[in-house]
Amino acid sequence: MVDYIGIADIQRLVHQIGAGAFIERLAGEIEADYRRWADFEKSARLASHSDVGVIELMPTSDGQLYSFKYVNGHPKNTAEGLLTVTAFGVLADVATGYPLLLSELTVTTALRTAAMSALAAKWLARPASRVMALIGNGAQSEFQAIAFHRIVGIRELRLFDVDAAASAKLERNLRALPELADLAITVCSSTAEAAEGADIITTVTADKRNATIIEPSMVKPGMHINGVGGDCPGKTELHRDILLRADARVIVEYEPQSRVEGEIQQLPADFPVTEFADIVASARSPRRSDDEVTIFDSVGFALEDFSALRFVHALLNEQRDTKRQIDLVPRLADPKDLFGGVLGQASPQAKLRRVA
Repeated sequence: MVDYIGIADIQRLVHQIGAGAFIERLAGEIEADYRRWADFEKSARLASHSDVGVIELMPTSDGQLYSFKYVNGHPKNTAEGLLTVTAFGVLADVATGYPLLLSELTVTTALRTAAMSALAAKWLARPASRVMALIGNGAQSEFQAIAFHRIVGIRELRLFDVDAAASAKLERNLRALPELADLAITVCSSTAEAAEGADIITTVTADKRNATIIEPSMVKPGMHINGVGGDCPGKTELHRDILLRADARVIVEYEPQSRVEGEIQQLPADFPVTEFADIVASARSPRRSDDEVTIFDSVGFALEDFSALRFVHALLNEQRDTKRQIDLVPRLADPKDLFGGVLGQASPQAKLRRVA
């Protein structure tokens, strides 16, 4: 039997811990795995692109556990009442190849993306950062707001989305959370208005196109930019001149993948970037000055899903009374007799058919 986490299970796990605490603990797991970066097999994700979206596989292993995530990105889905992003994943034992866990990752991906965003900002943003512009107020935005409030200490959010209903939805959901009672929220009429006075700008838009959500004039010395939405070839959010600023530093997760999918796809292949694992390994603030502009060019990397799957599996194993399993792999008396053990006349399945 293989452990299983569905939507109801992740709802229960998050509600028991609290969304903010869940994201904070998950960020700790991700940071711990980045500290052992050398242990992991690393490869860019395998992507199948179409005119309307992308379907991707994201694998990795640390030699003991193996994981992969299936994830899609289809921006036009919302017009049909469907999610832009859905995902599921598997955690497996390298020694036997047996799957240990089959899990939903639609909700968990949103949680881990927010955890990674806030973790990067904890390292890269100025310590006194308290105001964040949140550009793009769709399905990922609440998770980002909760993470930055909990981990970074953001106390003022400035919101903008081209869809005013999305901003209204985000404000409504955030005001309903007691843990965010001290969070001031302002809905703005433009990206520029939202960015005014912000210490951090988070962009999490969905359109699959080369966009310039953030213009150079909006970026002030000392800002931290958390670019989340530019995450596949032909999809960007930042004007390239922001990346080329003399006072800017660009941090990525896994450089070979980011060169193809991130904001830096706009730049020459030799443009210098720093991988996040090097930041964590340094054990000190990477900021060269308070005026430095830091840019986290986030596309999402398989290690983060590995961390998330390992984390939720551990939580599941703490609650064996509510744990669910599925018969994904047959159990055989003779491992060389797959047919007889599953389809033969003496198999449990055959006996059930005869009883029916």
